[in-house]
Amino acid sequence: MIIGVLVELSSKNIDKMFDYLVPLNLQDNIKIGIRVEVPFGSQTLEGFVLEIKDNSSSDFKLKEIISIKDTDIILNEELLELGKIMHNNTLATLISCYQVMLPKALKAKQGSIINKKFDTYYMVNESILSTMKVTPKQEEMINLCKKNKLVKRSELLEMSSSILSALVKKGILVEEKLEKYRLSYSKELGSKFQLTADQENVVEKVLENTRYKPYLLHGVTGSGKTEVYMELIEDALNKGKTSIMLVPEISLTPQMVERFQKRFGDNIAALHSALSDGEKYDEWRRIARGEASIVIGARSAIFAPLKNIGMIIIDEEHSDSYKQGDSNPRYSAKDIAMFRGEYHDCPVIFGSATPSLEVMARAQKGVYEYLSLPNRVNGKKLPLVRIIDMNEEIKKSKGHFSRNLITSINDKLEKDEQVILLLNRRGYASFVTCKNCGYTFKCPNCDISLTYHKSSNTMRCHYCGYGTKVYDTCPECHEKSISDLGVGTQKIEEELGEIFPNARILRMDFDTTSRKGAHEKMIKSFKNHEYDILLGTQIVAKGLDFSNVTLVGVINADTSLNIPDFRSSENTFSLLSQVAGRSGRSEKSGEVIIQTFNPDHYAISYTKMHDYMGFYNKEMEIRKTLKYPPFYYLCYIKISGKDMEYISKEADKIKRALVRNLLNTNILGPTPSTIFRVNNIYRFGIILKYKKEEKLKDVLNKILEHYKGNNKIRIDIDFNPSQIY
Repeated sequence: MIIGVLVELSSKNIDKMFDYLVPLNLQDNIKIGIRVEVPFGSQTLEGFVLEIKDNSSSDFKLKEIISIKDTDIILNEELLELGKIMHNNTLATLISCYQVMLPKALKAKQGSIINKKFDTYYMVNESILSTMKVTPKQEEMINLCKKNKLVKRSELLEMSSSILSALVKKGILVEEKLEKYRLSYSKELGSKFQLTADQENVVEKVLENTRYKPYLLHGVTGSGKTEVYMELIEDALNKGKTSIMLVPEISLTPQMVERFQKRFGDNIAALHSALSDGEKYDEWRRIARGEASIVIGARSAIFAPLKNIGMIIIDEEHSDSYKQGDSNPRYSAKDIAMFRGEYHDCPVIFGSATPSLEVMARAQKGVYEYLSLPNRVNGKKLPLVRIIDMNEEIKKSKGHFSRNLITSINDKLEKDEQVILLLNRRGYASFVTCKNCGYTFKCPNCDISLTYHKSSNTMRCHYCGYGTKVYDTCPECHEKSISDLGVGTQKIEEELGEIFPNARILRMDFDTTSRKGAHEKMIKSFKNHEYDILLGTQIVAKGLDFSNVTLVGVINADTSLNIPDFRSSENTFSLLSQVAGRSGRSEKSGEVIIQTFNPDHYAISYTKMHDYMGFYNKEMEIRKTLKYPPFYYLCYIKISGKDMEYISKEADKIKRALVRNLLNTNILGPTPSTIFRVNNIYRFGIILKYKKEEKLKDVLNKILEHYKGNNKIRIDIDFNPSQIY
């Protein structure tokens, strides 16, 4: 028997299968999709079995595999096919496409073994018992084990450790170890909500035809999209089918899991990056074994090894977190959802209050079916939005809070209501500079200023992780004129404490939520009104549902507008609309105050009116003129390396090759990336805009082939990037 093995090394040089012989004693256990250990040159590697055949076309003498790593198939037929499609669509190595689908414990050789956890139970050995005399106390323990068949060790130890030891020694009680999953879910079910007429209409439209079809569910914030999702998933469950439910942020997962658990009990599984490696391993195996029919999680949960999928849902589909942009393969979870929906012939639902332009454009053309939830479930109007012009206000108020916002916060605190404040930054200040000569502290490895963090009194680079202490004296002019400029969440927290000394303030940002379980703990404590004000970055803008929040304040609406990205207006409108939707979600009316230096910008003004379609039409005009998505496709080519001159020259060569071969493509660049140097690596970018370019992937593959094995240069290709960086 000969097998084709894809080894673990992710390199273009070896991005292919290698043939191996299978010893006779291992042949019965060989299956496509399992891992095997193989000799590879002077190394021992792991790889996936992709072919079983009788003959080999290799010119080399074949080696035998060393061992088989799995009894169960890791990559089933669907995932094997999906990996090949990802490989073709992203131009990443095939092994990287398979590795990204799996938890660490099941990837081909990741250098660590994750052990299963077990609980110890005891059962009665009836054949031994009949030959033995026992004491009354021993009989009591034996009867408990007879009654329950298996009893946990901890329960028997509570009765008597000495009696347990004696019965085990006599052979009357036999030990059995059963696997224990690291995560547990309550089996206690809650009550269902009565759907509104709008919700029922949406559910009926989807269930009219449960074959493959993409839908856009456009529902205002608070319209009850989650209840619709659960109703659709319950229908799939009743038909014996499974479901995937994606959320964009880890912070949303605990709340979503809690809601689904109340409806579906322990028939759910969670997959996201906040889980430990062991927890991911357990959850993956529960899913593969069919012990959970509903998977909830962030981007990578789209690869869950479910069988017979009946419903796929992508909540907050506008979020750029569904696109993996920082490492290969640079896939979109939304594209994967479409493939799996077609493979299983099931509906795919894209839900959002602020749909991405690309998805709305497809719905407008009828490629996706458009579904609408135009009203909040409680019948209340969307919150009143007030825009504060900080150009005028800054002359009259101190600090970062307008007089209007201070007054409104005071009003809510007096009424014992809660407030959410959004600041799209983290850290204490944006940068540290010298007031005397203008010197700014920058990262020695990256072209970016260091961010000051007050809690640790350090300056840090948010790109490479470099950190240093804060200096009193300027290294340039040697004056004691160091000052922090800009604003971060820590600084705003400090300012809030001075203005509202009696308020209980909770800060939620990257720094405070980096510990395991921090998101969930903070959300619960705020929901239980242990805090009055929740201050946070974008984490607080999406999906959170607090009934007592009646005011949302946006401290600096302009931050995302100033990012040099064609999506900056869309991202700003979406962020502001989403965070505004956190206010007044229950019986109490809500209000929103947005502080801005650009009050007339259309992204701000359409937010004030809650007018998504107005914004959509305006932005589409601009995109069409500038030849950006959804009218054109984009491809971003990043060329990077340590030698700036060499990289610059090679980037020019790549540009010339593209111009020669791509006749239907607009080619921009090469230009230095937004942050030119990261961790002492220089970066240039080339942007391709095209509608139809049949030769594109062939041309790009030739460029990758040309540079493979060249350690002086790295080429990264990102189709339809979420951001150009």
